[in-house]
Amino acid sequence: MPPPAASPESSSGARPTPLDPVDAITAQWAAVRPELDTVPMAVFGRIYRLSHAIALRIDTAYAPFGISRGEFDVLATLRRSGEPYTLSPRQLSATLMLTTGGMTGRLDKLERAGLLSRSPDPHDRRGLRVTLSERGREVVDGAVVAGLDAQRKALEGALDAEEAEQLSGLLRKLLGSMGA
Repeated sequence: MPPPAASPESSSGARPTPLDPVDAITAQWAAVRPELDTVPMAVFGRIYRLSHAIALRIDTAYAPFGISRGEFDVLATLRRSGEPYTLSPRQLSATLMLTTGGMTGRLDKLERAGLLSRSPDPHDRRGLRVTLSERGREVVDGAVVAGLDAQRKALEGALDAEEAEQLSGLLRKLLGSMGA
């Protein structure tokens, strides 16, 4: 059963919000199992679809810099750490929630590209330090602007500044309730 063409007016009362594929899915469930509350399915279905859609836009934004989102995450973590832009592989893994094997692969690629370097840890004979190179800093500084621009454009097409802040707060609350 296809859903109607548009849903009721948005919370601001300005314009109707068009229906999306999640509405079609929940309408189908309502037709075959009307007793189900599909609001959670609608919320998380939209979060998942939004995540996928923005990931594609961010991938496109990072492509001119020759890096993926995962590689950006490593470079950005080093950049955010402040001078001297150095962390241990363990600190990077913990921050990015990656296994050491996954981290090693990213570090290998970024080191080959000249975006970071690895050196012995002077305080731990078995440890390493990962340091952002000058070229890596230039790449991540450009990529963060491009990524934020892609995200900003996605928000501007649908939400005003107050709505974006409200959504951010609601998502923080939801994420916090899950212990994430």
